Amino acid sequence: MLYTIRSERLLMEELDYSVLFRWFVGLGMDDPVWDATTVTKNRDRLLAGDVAEAFFQEVMAEARLAGLLSDEHFTMDWTLLAAWATKKSVRRRDTPPDAPNGPGNPTGDFRDEERKNDTHESTTDPDARLYKESTGSEARLAYLGHLLTENRHGLIVDALVTSATGTAERDAALTMLGELPDGGRATVGGDKNYDTRNFVRETRELDVKPHVAQYPETARRGSAIDGRTTRHSGYAISQRKRKLVEQAFRWMKTVGLLRKLHRRGTPLVNWIFTFHAAAYNLVRLRTLLARPA
Repeated sequence: MLYTIRSERLLMEELDYSVLFRWFVGLGMDDPVWDATTVTKNRDRLLAGDVAEAFFQEVMAEARLAGLLSDEHFTMDWTLLAAWATKKSVRRRDTPPDAPNGPGNPTGDFRDEERKNDTHESTTDPDARLYKESTGSEARLAYLGHLLTENRHGLIVDALVTSATGTAERDAALTMLGELPDGGRATVGGDKNYDTRNFVRETRELDVKPHVAQYPETARRGSAIDGRTTRHSGYAISQRKRKLVEQAFRWMKTVGLLRKLHRRGTPLVNWIFTFHAAAYNLVRLRTLLARPA
């Protein structure tokens, strides 16, 4: 992730000739490198041992020890993670798979067929769901990646991958906010997708003040946030700090190559997403700790 290497096979090639990579993993100049299939098999052991979450918490502990984390003000957001499957793999759940009619890339006729998540699923990645990022956009097989960042330096304090549903962003937000340490009154910023009466009410029940962006007065649904919240200066600060979480998503998708997933299944996608969050925090810590006191 840190060096934008897109596969384990390319990582083994890098190990073969890079002195830096050999030093990092403890290989001598003439030691043979591992086979890519060996690394792939060992990944299952790392997944079973929940190494990604343990590594993420270790990085968080370093940031907390350096006094870089805010425990009061947070931002919540989500992004679309394109699944490692195509819409050609979407079939009705009650229909047996057809015999392939092409060498590796069979054609499909979906004309006049309405494909819905309730009745269809991908044969390549059943956990991925068809999702439209906005009205009028193309439906794609995807997951949703959620981040909770603190507002002092934009460090990620929690990461989660869920199925792509219409309420997933708010459900994930409540899950992560519920895991925050008790004590003190926290705030959480977010975009207009979080401006619903249920989310605002449940957030306040968690003793967290919602600083989410308002729907305009002309919208039919109206806004669940009123002047009692927006009149405070902290609300405007929370709105300005929202860009920090976008920086995290941008790094994870461009440098970390998370724009297109190379893993299938919710557990493995969540595992790799958590590793990306830890890697981003490492990059931020390098910058923050290098600043003069």
